[in-house]
Amino acid sequence: MTAPAASHSAYTALEARFRRIGLLGGVQALLDWDTATMMPSGGGEARAEQQAAIATVVHAETCAPDIGDLLARADDKNLGEAERGNLRAMRHRYVHATAVDARLVEEVNRATARCEMAWRDAKPASDFAALKPHLEAVLALVRERAATKAAVLGGSPYQALLDEHNPGLTQAAVRDFFAQVERFLPGLVREVLDTQGPPPANMRVAAPLAAQQRLGADLMRLMGFDFVHGRLDESRHPFMSGTGDDVRITMRTDEGDFVTGMLAVIHETGHALYERGLPARWRWQPGGDAAGSAMHEAQALLWEMQIGRGRAFLTAVAPIASARLGTPLDAARLIAIVQRVEPGMIRVDADECTYPLHVLLRFQLEEALFDGRLAVADLPGAWSDAMQRLLGIRPANHAEGCLQDIHWMLGSFGYFPSYALGVAAAAQMVEAAETELGDLSGALANGNVSGLLGWLRTNIHAHGSLLSADAILTRATGRSFDATALERHLRRRYL
Repeated sequence: MTAPAASHSAYTALEARFRRIGLLGGVQALLDWDTATMMPSGGGEARAEQQAAIATVVHAETCAPDIGDLLARADDKNLGEAERGNLRAMRHRYVHATAVDARLVEEVNRATARCEMAWRDAKPASDFAALKPHLEAVLALVRERAATKAAVLGGSPYQALLDEHNPGLTQAAVRDFFAQVERFLPGLVREVLDTQGPPPANMRVAAPLAAQQRLGADLMRLMGFDFVHGRLDESRHPFMSGTGDDVRITMRTDEGDFVTGMLAVIHETGHALYERGLPARWRWQPGGDAAGSAMHEAQALLWEMQIGRGRAFLTAVAPIASARLGTPLDAARLIAIVQRVEPGMIRVDADECTYPLHVLLRFQLEEALFDGRLAVADLPGAWSDAMQRLLGIRPANHAEGCLQDIHWMLGSFGYFPSYALGVAAAAQMVEAAETELGDLSGALANGNVSGLLGWLRTNIHAHGSLLSADAILTRATGRSFDATALERHLRRRYL
């Protein structure tokens, strides 16, 4: 067999092997979804063992000795552009998998499953003490995993975690990005608070939970969600899971305020549209996955922040919400509620202007946890101090402080920067789409999202991770991740 033929044969074998790994990953996603939505509370310990077992199988498949041999024999020069992108994504996954042993993979998955179950009880009770030993166990194991990966990849342990979620993202780049945000955002927030008018007489619109869930489904259809290939459920923390052919999202409803659930549905539907729009030819392949967490969050935050909080889209949503909830709600009032800027405790409920500061807080605490400056026991106090410094408020309890997010319980350290990078990228994408499509606001006010969704499908979704996130964003908008479009957007909308 000639060298080019042998190289392509190795690549073809890799596609078959990674397809199996991708299918097993889909099973993991369904287990995660069931854990958060349907599993009875008594099933937690058994589920922890199940999740640890399948994670070990996926790790073993990815680290099989012949995978390394096949990767060594597959030559980029003998492949097309898409195949080269898939091979690059395969190598990234292989390097991360082989950097840790099966024992550690199993222990991390077992510990995070137990920590999540403990968090379910600790959060509503605002009981940090009950969660503390579980979170300490997770952090110790993730620190070990990060240090092991850093020894292979180079850089700091925390940078290795950033690279897990966003291939190629460096700690220095994240620091530079947040420095850019800190230069303009706190002053912009103060300016908005000083100049915005009084709030509406009633900022909260009560609605029955069942009506809110039906409204959520209405909004998903408006945005182009395909219920033949997906579903909506309820959970304590809204999320998206599943695969391109079976996309599951959840919402979190509050009977006293439907806006929280509405925005959560819009956010998760943005994730789902991206997952559904990833290239079908590359389904179950690494190159068919999302181009990192920041790109995934950009899709969700584009719909939630840029579109979902915009005057045009809310003009279309107001009559739908009024009819579904049985509550008179004109567009002007809905816009005034959704565009109100006010520092608050909860990240997922934050307005557009203060949202990146919530993410900055978490990034700074994560760095401190991983460089040894902060212990888990001191996390509540450090959280409160950071909230005071960045937003001028202090949480009254742990539930609205360091227990509010699920990410650390799942071991997802290094993920949070994706939210701020995603907010910035979303602003870049909407600017570019408006330039190309023309009267985007007019279409949105009429409930027509097809032009925007089509632009995203062509310019973002269709690439999967066959190109890097930087390359996709630069092709689509002319720039890599950058906060200048975000600043322009916030000044235009709020000042």
